[in-house]
Amino acid sequence: MSNNSVVPYLVKRFLRFDNDQPFIFLSALLAFLGITLGVMVLIIAMALMNGFDNEFKKKLTVMNYPLTILPKFYGSVNESLLSGLEYQFPELHFSPYIQSAIMTKSGSNLEGGYLFGVDFEQEAKVNSVVATALAQSQNIGKFDVLIGKSLKDEFDLHMDDKLIYIFTQIEPGGLSVTPKIKRFEIKGVFDSGLAAYDKAYSYTSLESMQALLHMPYNEYDGIHIYSSNPEADIERIRAVLPKSVAIKGWWEDNLNFFAALELEKFSLFVVLMLIILIAAINIISSLLMTVMNRRSEIALLLSLGATTAEIKKVFLYLGIVIGISGIAAGITLGLSGIWVLGTFDIVSLPKDVYPTSTLPLDLSLKDFFMIVAGAFAIVLASSYYPAKKASEVDILTVLRNE
Repeated sequence: MSNNSVVPYLVKRFLRFDNDQPFIFLSALLAFLGITLGVMVLIIAMALMNGFDNEFKKKLTVMNYPLTILPKFYGSVNESLLSGLEYQFPELHFSPYIQSAIMTKSGSNLEGGYLFGVDFEQEAKVNSVVATALAQSQNIGKFDVLIGKSLKDEFDLHMDDKLIYIFTQIEPGGLSVTPKIKRFEIKGVFDSGLAAYDKAYSYTSLESMQALLHMPYNEYDGIHIYSSNPEADIERIRAVLPKSVAIKGWWEDNLNFFAALELEKFSLFVVLMLIILIAAINIISSLLMTVMNRRSEIALLLSLGATTAEIKKVFLYLGIVIGISGIAAGITLGLSGIWVLGTFDIVSLPKDVYPTSTLPLDLSLKDFFMIVAGAFAIVLASSYYPAKKASEVDILTVLRNE
């Protein structure tokens, strides 16, 4: 038998079930199953983490708006600025707004939040949630309001019901001052999938807010901007803005939230990698038992001309074959699990807690290659020590004792 064929021959031979030493095969089988389960769980877990991450980003991008222009000084966000931006950036969508902190009241129920005065035609271009609600709503006129589903359910409201808004602005009333109060008629309901926003945000017309807050028709509290690539467009817009206004991206208000998600994802990756590491210990024990059981055969092979490098390769390849088989099986089961969970409604999530009622799954190529590379590195490291011990077998000692 040539030197080139002795290594694969011995690998196949040592992988077979041995009636005299069944525990060696069982240990290798457990290593294979452990790596398979570890890789499968890692793939599904990373897909779930990415899916939830992307869902939250999608919802927060809509409700926080990709970009927002805010005044540094009173009156600096006006019709002139809006017209200039629309002329310079025709590919973007702009929606001016007036905002006020309010308390909503229905019967004995009170809830804090914000009321936005918007041009609904422009708002529909920057906020897909509002656009969907407008398509299903009645015509929203002056002192009509669009409310969130969570607020509607909590207050048990219906279309055309009256809802009282208590503004933070105060107005004189005889010898005292009282908060500004106004009744609005409900003409539509939006559902963003995020209960906090659905409860806190309400929308009415610009004219309503201008009349209530005594604001000029050409001045706004800010401008919401829709951009498909806000990280790049924020710099383009900032370069042409006057010093009296500032611009911020949606991510700037959520840095801590997404940093926490990234940390959670990394922690989960490390913990689940330990499953593969524990499985790799079975590879070490299986190969060491094989070395101890085959000491006489190894010594005989060395005496017949096999090199220590070839013996090392045999046991290194043994561990790699077990590990790669487990990784391949884990990838197959993991991707199959993602397909099953994504295709069939097996797990249903409470929509008032999560931004979606179905499991969001999205496995990135980066995470996939990190899982495969990490698992392979563990397998390779686990196979090296037994292979090294096999190549150090003392021929004379073993043959003398045998």
